Amino acid sequence: MERQMVIQIKDTPAFGKMPGGRPGGPGGPGGRRGPGGMGGGKPQHAKESVKRIFSYLGKDVKYLWLVAVFVLLVTASSLGAAYLLRPIINTLKDAVVDLAQPGADKPALILKATNQVLKGILLMVTIYAVNIVCSYFQQRIMIQVSQRALKSLRNDLFSKLEKLPLRYFDTTSHGELMSRFTNDVDTIGEMLNGTIVNLISAVITIIGTLFFMFYTNVWLTLITLVSVPIISFLGASIAKMSRKYFKDQQKAIGKVNGYIEEAVTGQKVIKVFNFEDNVIEDFAKLNADLKEKQFKAAFFGGLMGPVMNNFSQLCYAIVSTIGGLLCLSSGFDVGGLTIFTNYSRQFSRPINEVSMQTQVIFSALAGAERVFAVMDQVPEEADKDGAVSMDGVDGIVKMEDVSFGYNPDKTVLKHISLYAKPGQKIAFVGSTGAGKTTITNLVNRFYDVNEGDITINGLSVKNYSRESLRRNIAMVLQDTHLFSGTVRENIRYGRLDATDEEVIEAAKSASAHGFIMQLEDGYDTLLEGDGVNLSQGQRQLLNIARAAISKAPILVLDEATSSVDTRTERLIERGMDELMKTRTTFVIAHRLSTVRNADAIMVLEKGEIIERGTHDELLAQGGRYYELYTGAVELD
Repeated sequence: MERQMVIQIKDTPAFGKMPGGRPGGPGGPGGRRGPGGMGGGKPQHAKESVKRIFSYLGKDVKYLWLVAVFVLLVTASSLGAAYLLRPIINTLKDAVVDLAQPGADKPALILKATNQVLKGILLMVTIYAVNIVCSYFQQRIMIQVSQRALKSLRNDLFSKLEKLPLRYFDTTSHGELMSRFTNDVDTIGEMLNGTIVNLISAVITIIGTLFFMFYTNVWLTLITLVSVPIISFLGASIAKMSRKYFKDQQKAIGKVNGYIEEAVTGQKVIKVFNFEDNVIEDFAKLNADLKEKQFKAAFFGGLMGPVMNNFSQLCYAIVSTIGGLLCLSSGFDVGGLTIFTNYSRQFSRPINEVSMQTQVIFSALAGAERVFAVMDQVPEEADKDGAVSMDGVDGIVKMEDVSFGYNPDKTVLKHISLYAKPGQKIAFVGSTGAGKTTITNLVNRFYDVNEGDITINGLSVKNYSRESLRRNIAMVLQDTHLFSGTVRENIRYGRLDATDEEVIEAAKSASAHGFIMQLEDGYDTLLEGDGVNLSQGQRQLLNIARAAISKAPILVLDEATSSVDTRTERLIERGMDELMKTRTTFVIAHRLSTVRNADAIMVLEKGEIIERGTHDELLAQGGRYYELYTGAVELD
């Protein structure tokens, strides 16, 4: 990974893209990872995304109905309590008029009015208490439902990632994928937690408010309804502009996250090559692009509220003025005018709230499309019908006229044929990009051959189940990877049912036992952040021990000892020689000294085997291997 970092850092919008077609470019593993064709523009499948989001909520449909009941009670209690202002205000108005009459019994009138007002207030308090209780249960249940939905969504997304072919991870930024799990899923959660309830509440509020408004005064209601088309038009116009910017914002966030992930992973390389200024400059460009897109998204999303609120205030002023004239001319009661103006505000408030929620909605839909774009990726091809388990094979591997290319228009391997049996050590040497690692990727079925076939014990690898095939192939890669956990657990990852004694024996065969025992807690030492508390060589020794503990009959060593010193390398080779006695072993090496004892050495150039034989035979030929070994030419 570190060796690739310099390439990856340069492969930003400021530098352009690398040529594809082999590992190291967009068309093959190890190169700059793009967004996989996702993102950009406004949501293209908003309706489909909404359906899929609600499919996760549908698993708790009975709770959603319960939430709807509570929302109905909350809305009804709020509207009903507001209507109680009408008799209270009318009572106070009548009391004031009666008290102004000559000879009025003021104490009796005041007592009567006070009793009526207190009864009304007590009833309002009771209704609002019901409102508070219902609101509590409504929010609590909805949050539980939404969190269960998000849990299922994250599980499905992670499960899908585990089923995707290696090609997808070779061509997609890790930071971009992390953005799906964090930013995009979080925006969906924000919508589910509150926006859905707000939408339901808004619809019920609008219907209920309209009922009370018509009941209070038909003419004022008709005047209020004139504003609805105008409000709808304004909201739709602003929403149309907002949608595109929220999609662009989510894509820009993914790019920034992807770049940060690359920069953090390759920090050592950045410092070694004094690349800090370049990285800062590239990040500043991505960050500026994100700022611009976030500004536009926030501006148009925030524009909705002020526009709608100001228009609502204008409508409120008009309704109040006309209502006052009706009180003077047609006997419309003051209490009715008071509650109507209140309802007219309540009528526009849910519309405004829905408009304000567009920012959350569009962010969530943009995030949902990005999440579902991953979930819609074509998974790794299913096993053939009748695929058999590879258990019990001894590891006779045969490649017959195999050709392959990561991209259809560029062939990486051409007509490769070889034969390997248990106890044999087959080495691949050649320039970078010659196809050495690609051969082992094909044996594992990380990729499938385009032409020819690979057989193990006479049966095509396509006829084995992938799970059993990979269980019977142990790999040690140049790039080490350790998981959070103890040293013992990381070694046992190669075979979960291995005993503690087998773990120790595997560590000894990989020359790892010595340094493990010097750790603070020995085999129970906790590893942090991919083993950052160990040296690069120690991490590789644990990877080798992990492969050693496996009972797999086929062993692949891809530059396995490149991260250790010469002395440790000799110790490992001594232990590995014992391990290889009964296994079919494929070795990829740049250090030609490590393959001198190989049973057969394959020299690859431009995807073809140009020489094959033992170390002595190839030296005697005086060809490409001789040139590489003697240093007449450099091994790229």
